[in-house]
Amino acid sequence: MDPFLDLIQLLRPRATLWGGIEGHGRWAVSFRNRGDLLFCWLERGACQLIRPDGAPLLLDQGDFALIRADHDFVLASDSQVVPQDSERMVSTTGKTLLSVGAGSEAPVILRGGRFVFDTANEDLLAGLMPSFIHIANDDTTSSWRVRSLLSLNLSESSQPGAASDFVITRLMELTFVEILRGVVPETAGKHKGLLAGLNDPVIARALVAMHEDSAKNWTLADLARLCGVSRSGLTGRFRSVVGIAPIEYLQQWRMAVAKDALRRGHKSIGEIGLAIGFQSPSAFSTAFTRFTGISPTAFAALERRVPS
Repeated sequence: MDPFLDLIQLLRPRATLWGGIEGHGRWAVSFRNRGDLLFCWLERGACQLIRPDGAPLLLDQGDFALIRADHDFVLASDSQVVPQDSERMVSTTGKTLLSVGAGSEAPVILRGGRFVFDTANEDLLAGLMPSFIHIANDDTTSSWRVRSLLSLNLSESSQPGAASDFVITRLMELTFVEILRGVVPETAGKHKGLLAGLNDPVIARALVAMHEDSAKNWTLADLARLCGVSRSGLTGRFRSVVGIAPIEYLQQWRMAVAKDALRRGHKSIGEIGLAIGFQSPSAFSTAFTRFTGISPTAFAALERRVPS
């Protein structure tokens, strides 16, 4: 079993295109703190990305940015322009391609959208990746696959053909997967989690084993023996790289699988519990309630009322 594939299948990432910005002269557009994972790429020209936690960043033609909107941020010609609110502009005009500023020079054209995930396990992203990723058009250190996908995306948006929106959306979903498996692990020392663990040869053995058989009654001794290290050595290394202890990770993963199964609604509570290592529905229900603060039955009912 591939732990990374398990993660992608639980998150079910998909890209939605919100449109873009066509800027002339001096202009600025603000985006509110919604917690969304937004992306944008510059089809033409250059602009600044302004966030509260750093200096303005220049985005050039062909650049790509992935932004977790935990704070308001602004895309602008320069930092001195008072920004217009993107949500208000869309609701007022009914358009998602926002035309801003004034001037006769060649416009700045920026495309973008957001990534949407399965709501049951979207919190898995929190410790998975940095809140901001910038891939410059001439960045040779990033995955060549990401660069290739972004080049295809730029070509498709510049010269649209039949089903272009569909093609761009699929390309963006592939770009997200490539960022997770290629770009983010390059910063594994700064960002703890599953991806960092898969880059560690010792921890990877434990992760693969737990994902191959998450229902097994794994002990710390079992995992340490499998990895060829002591129990204390595995715990310390696992906690340092992944952020939590091995058995705690296993429990979190089991509950993530359970949440996904409850949301789908194809199995009974007893079947779900048995599939992840609990011998009775009551034992699973107790563990799930302790972990999430809500019973499996209540969780399933709540999730089914949430739109996909």
